[in-house]
Amino acid sequence: MNDPINNRYDFVLFFDVKDGNPNGDPDAGNLPRVDPETGHGLVTDVCIKRKVRNYVQLEKGGTNGYDIFIKERAILNKYIREGYEALGINLNEPPIDKKDGEKRKTKGGAQGGEIEKGRQYMCRTYYDIRTFGAVLSTGANAGQVRGPIQITFARSVDQVVPLEHSLTVCAARSEDKSIEEQIGIQGRKFTIPYGLYRSHGFISAPFAAQTGFNQNDLDLFWKALVDMFEHDRSAARGQMATRKLIVFKHESAMGNASAHKLFDLVKAEATTNPVRDFSNYTITVPTQSEVDEIAGKSENNVSKVAIEVKL
Repeated sequence: MNDPINNRYDFVLFFDVKDGNPNGDPDAGNLPRVDPETGHGLVTDVCIKRKVRNYVQLEKGGTNGYDIFIKERAILNKYIREGYEALGINLNEPPIDKKDGEKRKTKGGAQGGEIEKGRQYMCRTYYDIRTFGAVLSTGANAGQVRGPIQITFARSVDQVVPLEHSLTVCAARSEDKSIEEQIGIQGRKFTIPYGLYRSHGFISAPFAAQTGFNQNDLDLFWKALVDMFEHDRSAARGQMATRKLIVFKHESAMGNASAHKLFDLVKAEATTNPVRDFSNYTITVPTQSEVDEIAGKSENNVSKVAIEVKL
């Protein structure tokens, strides 16, 4: 279970929101993100990864190998420096290995083979680096990591309609101001009545081999995608839930079919207009035989791409 995964995976994730703001746009006063040309709602890949990170942090509590690198108020260069300290590498002294140079080119910065040691340590220690990758070339410098899992923006299946709500305050806070000027309309809240969002993801076995991403990590990732909204509640986000997670597992590390052809087999269609609930959608999941028509079977009659519905 500790060996890196050796299969490629592609997946389709459906999640929805009701009377909430799934991902506010800071460039538009925190309005829900929307494609201005089509009216479809958007949720960034960064937003989805943030929820995965938060879930893993709650699930594992920072235990060895499952700490989170990108977290709130973190000082990233400090974590990189502490990694070298844990390896016993003093970045204020000349490199121990002469192959790495006679002296340091940058004070407090790793160089040569030290960088690879630092990169490997960061991958072993932090789940999100091992999963999504990270830029570690600042500060003490532990290079760059390209993670095995990449996720697209989520786009709503149909158009969404952002709504604006006035917020009123009935209690004053300050004794130095009159009550009248502190109560009444004091802010705005933005929501969409309902939206079903679809995102695509890709998992590379070759990159998993580079970071050490293993089956335990993968199982935790699936669990995080299914349950990430259960501990991410807030008044602003309304009701959000993962509705469907469809996984395509390839027989080989490099893959046995084009991802876009597999994704095209998964369809979501509204049965009413307007849509106000997940029950108003029909999601079509392809059969194994439909997948085999694209990917084929191996010589021993085993499907080259297996389909699994996680939720």
